[in-house]
Amino acid sequence: MTMTTTEPGTTGIASLLRTGFGLLGPRHPRHALPVEQVEALSLPIGDDGVVVGIDPDGRPAVLGVNRPTPYDILLISGLWTAQVLALRAAATGARVAVETGRPQAWMQMVHAMGGGQNGLAVYDVGRVPPQGASAGTPVLVVRDCGMRPPRGRVTSAPWQSVLTLLPYLSPVAPRLMRQARLVGVQRVSPDEAAEIGRVIGLPRPDLESLPTLPEGVTLWCTERDRQYVMTQPTDAEVGLLGVARRMD
Repeated sequence: MTMTTTEPGTTGIASLLRTGFGLLGPRHPRHALPVEQVEALSLPIGDDGVVVGIDPDGRPAVLGVNRPTPYDILLISGLWTAQVLALRAAATGARVAVETGRPQAWMQMVHAMGGGQNGLAVYDVGRVPPQGASAGTPVLVVRDCGMRPPRGRVTSAPWQSVLTLLPYLSPVAPRLMRQARLVGVQRVSPDEAAEIGRVIGLPRPDLESLPTLPEGVTLWCTERDRQYVMTQPTDAEVGLLGVARRMD
């Protein structure tokens, strides 16, 4: 029988660890940072969410669609950008419910994702059932209902964001812009740019840039911030949806 001695002054868990019930971890000196260097400390990560593209500095731009509070997004763009966002949201584990008057435009995506069994389902306008969103099963509702989308039966809620797609401005656009927490705008006419700027308070440089935005570029606006983002499709997205385009 082997005898084990305990070092003087060691008791409890420390004694057990030294007598065969585990190993003590390695000892390292503490890592200290001078106070004057704290402001230089940074981590190369962004918010959790969907990578919608890159910013003007080439850094990933991330849109957090899975939130514990209701979140409304208005996207004034072509169908292509909305479909890329839907694909990427589904890839993060969110369920995507598409409410649309043109289901044929979405069926290729549904088939590519396993016939609706892998996170994306398409419904007629006004036919979206309750989604049962939760922290474990967040939902993105995409409303592709034309220039005058009716008020949706399924609205934003905790863990359920709603993205409304408008191809161009319409009489309901000002109301939707005021209600949205986030507004994305692609290339529009000068008159449309002036109306958008009036509603959400864009400065003149942004007003002048909107009619000249390249394909795939979106100006994302919150109440306090604005960011130009270039959406770059992956090879798989190009194979399924084609290249970036403003017009459908």
